Amino acid sequence: MPGKAVGIDFGTSSIKIYKNGEGIILHQKSVIAIYKKSHVFAVGDEAFEMYEKAPENLDVSYPIKNGVIADIGNMQSMIDYFFNELNGKKRFKGAEYFIAVPTDITEVEKRAYFDLIANTNLKSKKIHVVEKPIADALGMNLDITKSTGTLVVDIGANTAEISVLSLGGIVLSRLIPVGGNRFDEAIIQKIKKDMNFVIGEKSAELIKKNIASAYVTEDTLDICGRNLVTGLPSEITVTGADIHDALSELFQNIVDSVKIILERTPPEISSDIYKSGLYLTGGSSRIKDLGKFIYEELGLKVNLCEEPESTVIMGLGAVIEDPQLAKLAL
Repeated sequence: MPGKAVGIDFGTSSIKIYKNGEGIILHQKSVIAIYKKSHVFAVGDEAFEMYEKAPENLDVSYPIKNGVIADIGNMQSMIDYFFNELNGKKRFKGAEYFIAVPTDITEVEKRAYFDLIANTNLKSKKIHVVEKPIADALGMNLDITKSTGTLVVDIGANTAEISVLSLGGIVLSRLIPVGGNRFDEAIIQKIKKDMNFVIGEKSAELIKKNIASAYVTEDTLDICGRNLVTGLPSEITVTGADIHDALSELFQNIVDSVKIILERTPPEISSDIYKSGLYLTGGSSRIKDLGKFIYEELGLKVNLCEEPESTVIMGLGAVIEDPQLAKLAL
């Protein structure tokens, strides 16, 4: 594609930016720290280090929740900060922008992403929207422009998006509020209820990454937090069985939602999906044996990605770099 072109994946957990000819130039946490409700104190990975540790005069938050922009002001401040750090006026001014958005959200919520770029001082040439399931598929090197049906399941930070694609478009899509953050919340509640012990979201994420599994395991992990009985800092050992018990219902919710989509899928596309299987992506798809669990529940082959966190931004890159795919952008 001639001229400057920039792709942006506004993920709930992290934000990624792609520039034509350069590849991914930014991958940072989608977190912002605001000092005394008015000044940007830190952004991205630096702000994430402050999460759950900040004093009262420092508000640290995620501006995107459940796949939509929850705080437009903070999100605008964050994107402006990143553009400035990346020498945006020189690198991006007059560029065409390609934004990935979830399918199953309202037009007003989609417009908020569009306005975010339109309100920067970079004077964008044109702003395109690419639906996330399409970007996901392209990022996995799938040819979705043909009449072959494809089933993509993206399990992100706050949501899971289940989509059936064919002929470059979305036949069916469903967005459910199950993702990595819900897994973390379930782990926190389980440990609090069963062990009278309180841990933070970062500790829950550590547990999830190390011993969470779709099946019961004998893995253990020592974790620090606060004992609710004594009120003092302490350490406990959590087991794979505990964590599986906390997450099993959420895993089942994902499978049940996939079943609902499959029940509505036209028979010819169902035939294609049976042959090719399901494509699993998104950061939370890394949970141990989740693909195996989905296979045993659905009887469909599960294709896993090597870098599931990056499929959306790589898909935007494909749209930017390949003129044949530009028609997939709205």
